Amino acid sequence: MQTWNQLYRTLAMVNILWWCVRLSKYAQECSALSVVDADVTVVGSGPGGYVAAIKAAQLGFKTVCVEKNATLGGTCLNVGCIPSKALLNNSYLYHLAHGKDFENRGIEIKEISLNLEKMMAQKSGAVKALTGGIAHLFKQNKVTHVNGFGTLTGKNQVTARTADGEQVINTKNILIATGSEVTPFPGIEIDEKTIVSSTGALSLEKVPEELIVIGAGVIGVELGSVWHRLGSNVTAVEFLGHVGGMGIDMEISKNFQRILQKQGMKFKLGTKVMGATKRPDGKIDVAVEAAAGGKNEMLTCDVLLVCIGRRPYTHNLGLENVGIELDNRGRIPVTNRFQTKVPSIYAIGDVVAGPMLAHKAEDEGIICVEGMAGGAVHIDYNCVPSVIYTHPEVAWVGKNEEQLKEESVPYKIGKFPFAANSRAKTNADTDGMVKILSHKETDRMLGAHILGSVSGTRKSSLINKRF
Repeated sequence: MQTWNQLYRTLAMVNILWWCVRLSKYAQECSALSVVDADVTVVGSGPGGYVAAIKAAQLGFKTVCVEKNATLGGTCLNVGCIPSKALLNNSYLYHLAHGKDFENRGIEIKEISLNLEKMMAQKSGAVKALTGGIAHLFKQNKVTHVNGFGTLTGKNQVTARTADGEQVINTKNILIATGSEVTPFPGIEIDEKTIVSSTGALSLEKVPEELIVIGAGVIGVELGSVWHRLGSNVTAVEFLGHVGGMGIDMEISKNFQRILQKQGMKFKLGTKVMGATKRPDGKIDVAVEAAAGGKNEMLTCDVLLVCIGRRPYTHNLGLENVGIELDNRGRIPVTNRFQTKVPSIYAIGDVVAGPMLAHKAEDEGIICVEGMAGGAVHIDYNCVPSVIYTHPEVAWVGKNEEQLKEESVPYKIGKFPFAANSRAKTNADTDGMVKILSHKETDRMLGAHILGSVSGTRKSSLINKRF
């Protein structure tokens, strides 16, 4: 009898343990697969995404923002606009003090030295403060932040893969704001050490003696100028025949190139890169030839910066699950209300047509969610400015001269050189010019272009005048 009692108690204990294990697994499954309901779910927390999420919450929508990276802010705040502007500013100050500029103004400073580690720390501090600020704004405006990779699993559903499992968000509206990523160069593998993208170029541990930049667009000339000011010999190789990228006025571009060359930067325009090879001594051989064809030339550098542009980040988002197809440039087609072919799904910023600019994405984000709330939707893209934050800066808004010629628009030109400007003279900063394009018959401003110190600040008065 005693043996049967012991057996009974043992079986009872096993049964209890079995149920404990089952309940534990069930609890884990519940925590790993939680469900949230929302009015608006934003995928991506870059300038377009986080601004849209905050605006949606302010309009009364229950809002969720899904971000795959550990910090908010996207490329712009973490590895783009913000850190690059910190280095552009600090490298310019170092250049003023280290070069002849201060001496020519009667300011003599002895024994100037560069502490690159401290300069990078200042940059990182600015980034940390601003990304933390977004988290505070989310909390203040009651935006739910989900840290995970968001995928569209339905026309009204986003599933986020988080560190704790999957989180399903059932939502009335989805806004795709995933931004863009670095365009890879075929045959050249980026290691972010000696062959770097813009991300690696913002965190180099020492100043390279020789730096080659593939691409003389906005990113190329900005980052090239940073390292040139800090002591690198910089050569930019550009397939096109001009510097400054797409949209820049050709007259402005030629003057811009002349000024950068006077500062010491070198350019190989109309030139294509054939390949790059790492040598045993750590240096990199870069094979180039004329874009129109010709014999190869070999260039050598310590660091190779690849910045041939950016491409929309639209892969692995589950767009195929909801029937959304991309255009021939990998972008999501949308209406003027930023709606995709699926009425409940919207897209803004770098994943849709138009210039890849942070402030353009912000405007689209705000206007998109206002449209969800029944508001009017309108953006005049002729009013979206562009800036290159070198020294001197280049800023423009509206059409350039080449576009007006192509469109057969009658126009007239007004120009003024900074060499004749009294403020530029007193500041000993006379490089550059202002170029205004207006309609020949109505005098309406069609385009404004500034090459000169703090052009990015000066452009606002021209935008206001234009409208």
